[in-house]
Amino acid sequence: MNSTAHQLYRSTRNRMIAGVCAGIGDYANVDPTLIRLAAAALLFVSGGTAIVAYLVMALIIPEEPAVSQ
Repeated sequence: MNSTAHQLYRSTRNRMIAGVCAGIGDYANVDPTLIRLAAAALLFVSGGTAIVAYLVMALIIPEEPAVSQ
């Protein structure tokens, strides 16, 4: 059985701010735009607490490694 570990990375190709939403979208195999819309809705619902969560994720989640060609 060939099992490859799927790692969560911040995107370097499809980023808007820090690549967190695009990285989560890549990890979950979901369009990053949907993740961004959910994050924006969460920002308003949480009263700004989501900003802190986003910044923490931007610091903790590593950037995706460069692809060598």
